[in-house]
Amino acid sequence: MIDVGDTAPDFIAPAVAGGTATELELFRLVEAHEAVVLAFAPATFVPTCTAAFAAVRDAGWRDRDDLAVVALTGDSLYAGFAYADRFGLPFPIVSDFHGGVAASYDLLAESWEGHSEIPRRATVVIDGGWTVRFADAAAAALDRADPSPVRNATAALREMGLDVDRPRVDYDGAW
Repeated sequence: MIDVGDTAPDFIAPAVAGGTATELELFRLVEAHEAVVLAFAPATFVPTCTAAFAAVRDAGWRDRDDLAVVALTGDSLYAGFAYADRFGLPFPIVSDFHGGVAASYDLLAESWEGHSEIPRRATVVIDGGWTVRFADAAAAALDRADPSPVRNATAALREMGLDVDRPRVDYDGAW
């Protein structure tokens, strides 16, 4: 797994954003924000990952000018469209279908539920200088980590001067 203090790898990848297919260019987000949160999941519709994404949505992290949030899953754009629509996820969902982005962050799962070369469940915070300020991965995609990786990321964001609400992850929601 990528370490705190490392330089974050850049990427351009297909994504669903605002109901349309697009290419997400990480460098543009890093240039425009004080911090970027990358939330990795092996697939869409994984209950524990959905709980974390919904918690970030509800904490209002996406509604800020100083912070960008990106979800990355091992699923297709089509799954990303359905996922964003079903759960009202207001941030981009990257299709890391062959695990290239996850591999660059050393967050590639060897296998999960019969799939290979997909992202592990993890959260990474990058500052405006491309430095990784936080990196945490759950032991397994379905672990009910308490606190969750996205909740733990709050401390790093606050250390960077961003006054953000701590996401409350409800693993027992309607996922």
